Amino acid sequence: MLSADDFRRLQWHSRRGMLELDVLLEPFTNQVFKKLSAEDQFVYLKLIDCEDPDLFAWFMGDGRPQDPELASMVDKVLQYARSGLDSGLDKALDSGLKDAVRAQ
Repeated sequence: MLSADDFRRLQWHSRRGMLELDVLLEPFTNQVFKKLSAEDQFVYLKLIDCEDPDLFAWFMGDGRPQDPELASMVDKVLQYARSGLDSGLDKALDSGLKDAVRAQ
């Protein structure tokens, strides 16, 4: 488990300066990292140390890490991002439908 200072460093390191990576890594770090097993936390730390072009390719589906643990972590990050997107879309649709019904 990381100390509070180490976690803040991880949060800072999750800000890559590339929007496509930031929207994936920052929420995962802030909302999921502490819930991961110690082994998965170690793998995530390895993932965060990878180069931005590699991360971008992996998350955009243009390749896969050769390391199966990293590939699995990429899948976990993407799955988390998609689940948040799906729930946000559901909320937006629910809200939109309610507004449409009220307008009638």
